[in-house]
Amino acid sequence: MINLSEVSETNEMINKENLDVRTITMGISLYDCAGEDLARVCDRILEKITRKAGRLVEVGEHISKSYGIPVVNKRIAVTPISSIGSSCCKSEEDYVKLALTLEKAAQETGVNLIGGYGAVISKGMTDHEKIFLRSIPEALKVTRSVCSSVNVGSTRTGINMDAVRMMGEIIVDTAKASYGTDSLGCAKLVVFCNAPDDNPFMAGAFHGVSEGEAVINVGISGPGVVKKALEGLHGASFEVLCEAIKKTAFKITRVGQLVATEAAKRLDVPFGIVDLSLAPTPAVGDSVADILKEIGLEHPGAPGTTAALALLNDQVKKGGVMASSYVGGLSGAFIPVSEDKGMIEAVEAGALSLEKLEAMTCVCSVGLDMIAIPGDTPATTISGIIADEMAIGMINQKTTAVRLIPAIGKKVGESLDFGGLFGYSPVMPVNTFSCSDFIGREGRIPAPIHSFKN
Repeated sequence: MINLSEVSETNEMINKENLDVRTITMGISLYDCAGEDLARVCDRILEKITRKAGRLVEVGEHISKSYGIPVVNKRIAVTPISSIGSSCCKSEEDYVKLALTLEKAAQETGVNLIGGYGAVISKGMTDHEKIFLRSIPEALKVTRSVCSSVNVGSTRTGINMDAVRMMGEIIVDTAKASYGTDSLGCAKLVVFCNAPDDNPFMAGAFHGVSEGEAVINVGISGPGVVKKALEGLHGASFEVLCEAIKKTAFKITRVGQLVATEAAKRLDVPFGIVDLSLAPTPAVGDSVADILKEIGLEHPGAPGTTAALALLNDQVKKGGVMASSYVGGLSGAFIPVSEDKGMIEAVEAGALSLEKLEAMTCVCSVGLDMIAIPGDTPATTISGIIADEMAIGMINQKTTAVRLIPAIGKKVGESLDFGGLFGYSPVMPVNTFSCSDFIGREGRIPAPIHSFKN
């Protein structure tokens, strides 16, 4: 039974502490759209997405008005397009036509973003998948709403280093292709290890092979709410600190569960998961970095940062799983640089380096996210950064990701400005020592010994 004090407390979270449902994401299977005729495949994809998700935006806005809970984004995730296009796409240009079909579907349904222009190639690549990968720069250039994700490793299969090498080159090509928009295409491209099938957050959302015909997943965020809960706890013990975070995460997750259940009922689509991720925005008061400051750090990057982030991430998960039996996706704390005002300030103050961010990814929800690097960074160096992050995910049996943005024509100290949710980012320095001989090796890094549990 919800009492009046809990209602008042939730209203306070929404009105003053930036609590929102970051996204309602409908996952849609496109397997029944596949075929050998590209034009017919495009028609079937457009028809199915618009039929399934035609009311998604309307329902999201109605729930927001009915409950007074901001529902910021309405999104769609589809089956990885590399699989759907394997029979009908003979060239990069053919795959780009599928991307344009997804873009048209996004426009007709009115969603903010559509994910799934991607591939799962953690062990090897087919010839069709290689063609698909080479289509990504052009596909992200000619579309506004389409997001791409590529899974190149897992704890069970190891790391596909041929794919890692290609993705370094593709990230550079994507940055060059979207040069006129501050390399915005790279903000819609993420490389994963251990990608979850049910992630509602872009750019990594796709409808996994283990999913049904359609599903509703909700991503909820509340960095400002957690920060507020810690403001009166200066000098308190770690036990008190942990309880405050856990209880707050519980309350936030209950809001997400309500919205997810209601959306699923109104759309007649099964409810999947609530992803409780503290996903920041460039807005003041909506920062994971500010939570770390409340815990006791002058800036993220100071000694103790990794421990503080581990504490935060764990308590968020503990609170979430007590509130819902269906917590999934990524769930935890995100640390994107460009999307978090406090992280940007830490970089500008010299407190936060790429190496420290990498250490932090060992204990947070995702990985090296929305980081601008010098535009002349070699593709092999980018591949090396990807390989390091994939290794963290593979060995630690967790999801890790890389979303790097080579700032073409810009150097350390300058900045990129994407606007909106993507924010802006100072260009961060990258280690200039070469790893090209390492990246030039063919094959894959084998799975770790603890992966064999059959």
